Amino acid sequence: MKTIGFIGCGNMGGALAKAALKSVGAENIFVYDIDTKKSKAFADETDVNVADAEYIVLNCDYIFLGVKPQMLKSLFEKISPVLEERTTDFTLVSMAAGVSISSIQQMAQVDCPIIRIMPNMPASVGEGMILYTVNDFVSKEDIDEFSDAMKFAGLLDKIDEDKIDAASCVSGCGPAFVYMFAESMAKAGAQFGLDSKKATEYAAQTLLGAAKLMLESNKTPETLRKEVCSPNGSTIEGVISLQNSDFDKNVNAALNASFKRTKELGK
Repeated sequence: MKTIGFIGCGNMGGALAKAALKSVGAENIFVYDIDTKKSKAFADETDVNVADAEYIVLNCDYIFLGVKPQMLKSLFEKISPVLEERTTDFTLVSMAAGVSISSIQQMAQVDCPIIRIMPNMPASVGEGMILYTVNDFVSKEDIDEFSDAMKFAGLLDKIDEDKIDAASCVSGCGPAFVYMFAESMAKAGAQFGLDSKKATEYAAQTLLGAAKLMLESNKTPETLRKEVCSPNGSTIEGVISLQNSDFDKNVNAALNASFKRTKELGK
């Protein structure tokens, strides 16, 4: 059984570690966080192993780098000498936004398989969108093992690296925009006299059902929107209001801002 180490077990690293333990077992998961209280609490909750970064880098088959892009350079300054000592195969898995595989390879200072991933927070409930791209050292076996380890995190999709930043703005940043929409829906419902908690539940279930219908019907969002609307009905009035408020333009602006920042993080 392959061992998987997570350097950084914050929200995203922890979500992927929880998914992985369902595939490989808690005994084969090792976690490290610079905040030792965080890694200990995570281990107490999940029964995974706490280890230091050097142990993970020297021993684990898959090494997930769950640190912020700005911290990668200092991390590699510590672990690249350890990577050079390895005599067994390993695969690096980076989830740092905007940081290319070539940059990771340069910082690692060793030629090795690298899988660059961009997951999103719904992975914590098994409904994530996990984008990934690989370098030439990654074998089919590596991809199969990685995919098996991540199968409980959600949907995986292999994508060319030149598209991953754009895609991650849709799937990675997108949940925050969806939550803003749900929050606004719930606030409006509360203004109409609904219980605030119930209004939030109604908004959440509506988004869940709408997304599932979109995925399973194979219909475009535009087609589904039109099917919900009746001429001169309540829904079309709301749709027209959103259109008149430059809804599409505002969403586009949000994604453009996220895309720009993603590119800046990779520099």
